[in-house]
Amino acid sequence: MEKVEGAIKDHDLNIRLVDLPGTYSLTSYTMEETVSRQFILSDEVDVIIDVADASALERNLYLTLQLLELGKPVVLALNMMDIVEKRGMEIDLHRLPEMLGIPVIPVSARKRVGLDVLLHAAAHHKDCTDPTCLIHHHKFSSRHPHDHHAEYAMVYSDKIEDKIDLITEELKKSYPEIENYRWHSIKLLEQDKEITEKYPIYLPQVIDRNYESDLINEKYDFIQEIISEVVVNKERQEQMTEKADRVLTHRIFGIPIFLGIMAVVFFLTFTIGDWLKGYLEMGIESLSGLIRDGLTATGVNEMLRSLLVDGIIAGVGGILTFLPNIFILFLALAFLEDSGYMARVAYVMEGVMSKLGLSGRAFIPMILGFGCTVPAIMASRALENRRDRFKVMLVTPFMSCSARLPIYILFAEMFFGKKAMLVAYSMYLIGLIVAILVAAVLHLIDRRRTENYLLIELPEYKIPSGKTVAIYVWEKVKDYLTKAGTTIFIASVVMWVILNFGAEGYTTEMADSFGAVLGHHLVPFFMPVGLGFWQIAVALIAGISAKEVVVSSCAVLFAVPNINSGSGMDVLTGILERMGFGPLNALCLMIFSLLYIPCAASLATIRKEAASTKWMLFSAVFQLAVAWIVTFAVYQIGSLL
Repeated sequence: MEKVEGAIKDHDLNIRLVDLPGTYSLTSYTMEETVSRQFILSDEVDVIIDVADASALERNLYLTLQLLELGKPVVLALNMMDIVEKRGMEIDLHRLPEMLGIPVIPVSARKRVGLDVLLHAAAHHKDCTDPTCLIHHHKFSSRHPHDHHAEYAMVYSDKIEDKIDLITEELKKSYPEIENYRWHSIKLLEQDKEITEKYPIYLPQVIDRNYESDLINEKYDFIQEIISEVVVNKERQEQMTEKADRVLTHRIFGIPIFLGIMAVVFFLTFTIGDWLKGYLEMGIESLSGLIRDGLTATGVNEMLRSLLVDGIIAGVGGILTFLPNIFILFLALAFLEDSGYMARVAYVMEGVMSKLGLSGRAFIPMILGFGCTVPAIMASRALENRRDRFKVMLVTPFMSCSARLPIYILFAEMFFGKKAMLVAYSMYLIGLIVAILVAAVLHLIDRRRTENYLLIELPEYKIPSGKTVAIYVWEKVKDYLTKAGTTIFIASVVMWVILNFGAEGYTTEMADSFGAVLGHHLVPFFMPVGLGFWQIAVALIAGISAKEVVVSSCAVLFAVPNINSGSGMDVLTGILERMGFGPLNALCLMIFSLLYIPCAASLATIRKEAASTKWMLFSAVFQLAVAWIVTFAVYQIGSLL
C-alpha cells in the first residue's frame, strides 16, 4: 500500500524509479488507488511505465486508457510475454502501439528479458508531452466524427465528447491554472469526489447525473476493439493453473488443503530447522565456553563476567540458535508466495470472512501475520472501510508471528518430546481460531455490514524465482539478526541488571533483585492461568519488547547460557519441574505468549495506522484480556482432566 523508491544511472540520466502499489484503476476508491493517483498527478512524474500482464491484456488495458487521459508520457510494458508464448497466443506489437499511440515494449521480468529496451524507451519518451508526439498512426475518423479529438487515444461517443467540451470551456474560464482540462472534465462527469470538491462548476444541464458507468462501458468497448485486432489465438486450451485451482480453491476442500500445506511448512521448519540448529548450538556453546574461560583466566571482574556470559551471550546466543528454524519458515513462505498460492488463500477464506462481516481481503493481513505482525497491520490499509481496518488491526496480532516460534520450539521440545512439532503447530491453529472467533464476536456486537467484496487477481502458478525468494528470505533473516543485535541485546542487558541488582546494590542472589520483587507482585495475576512463577512473569513482561525476548530472558533468569542445547534444555527442564512447572504450564505459557500484548513495534504500528494512542492502548488491553481468558480456560480444564 506504499510507494517504494530506487535509483538507476542509465542513458546519462540519474533516474528516480518509484514503484507504486498495484492497481487496476485510478478511481481513488481504495488506499492503493489513492496513493498511486496522488503521486502520478504530482509534478514529480516525468514518465509513467504501465506494467501490464500481457496474458490478461483485456483486464489490464483499462488502467492504460486512464493513464493516457492524464496527458503525461506513458510507456506500456507488456510483462509475462513468456506466458503468452507458452499459451500459443500472439500479440501484434505493431498494431497495439498504433491504436494506443504510445511505445509498447514486450518484457519478461522473471527472465529479465526486454528490461534494457524498456528503460531506453522510458528515457527517450520522458520529454514527449505534446499530444501529437504521443500519437503516431491513428485512424479513428471512421469511428469518431470529432476530428479535433483525433489526438486522443480514447475518444468517446459524440454525446460524451460534447459534454467534455462544454465542461472544458467552463473549467478554462474558472480555473486557468489547470494543466489537463480533458482529464478533469472526465472526472467531473464521473462526479469524482476529490475533483468535484477541488474544482466545483455549475453546469446542471451537462452534468445531470453520474456518467462513470457510461465512460467505463465505452472504454471497454474500445478495449474489445483493441483485443480483436491485436490478440491472435485468444482461445486456448485449459491450462495447468485452472486445473490446479479446481482443487486448491475448492469450496469445501480449499481450507483443509491450506491447513495441510501449513502443516508441511511447519514440519520442514521443525525437522530441517532443528537439524541445522544443532550445528549452530555447538558453535555458540563452544564460543560461550571459550569466552567464559578467557574472562576467568584474565581475572575479569565477576560482575562484568556475569554480564557478558550470563546476560549478553546467554540472551542473544539463545535467540541466534533459532535462526535455522526462522530461515526455513521464511523460505517456505517465500516459495508459497512467489508460486502464486498465497493469493488463493484469501479467495478460499472469502466464505468464512463474509460471515464475519468482512471481505476475504481481510484475511490477507492475517496471513501476513504468520511472518511478522508489523507489515500485517500495515496491510490492513487494503480495506476500504475504516471500521473494518480497526477490526482487522484488533485480530491480526493473534496470528502467530515468527518471533513466537522460538518459544514454541523451546518449551514444546522440553515438555512434549515426540509430540513437540504437533503441539507447536497447534499454536498456529489456535491463533487462527481465536482471531476468527474474536472477529465473529465483534460482528455480533457491531451488526453493520460493509459491502466490501473481494476482488483479487489469482496469478499464474509458476516456479518461484530464485532471486525473488533469496531477496525475501535475506530481508527477513537480516531483520532477525538486526533485532538480535539491538532489541534483544538491550533487553538481555536490562534483564541482567534487574536480576543482579536490588535494594542493597549488586547481588548474586536473584531472589533479592528488583526483578524478583516485580515478579512476585505479578504472580497473583498469572497464578489462575498456570503461570504463577515470578521468573515466568518477568520473562513475559520483558517479551513485550520483542517476543523472542521471552526465551532470552529465561536463559538469563534461570542462568542457563546454552538454553537450546540438549544439556541446556535438560538443566532448564529440571529447574522448572522442581518449581512445579509441568507440561500443562508449558502449554499455557505458549498460548499466553501467542495471544497477549504484541511486541512494541506492533503497538507503534497500530498507533500509526489507527492515528490514535487510545486505540493502541485499547488494543493492548483487549489482547491481554483475551490471552488471560483463553489461557485460564485451558489451565482450568487441563487441571480437571
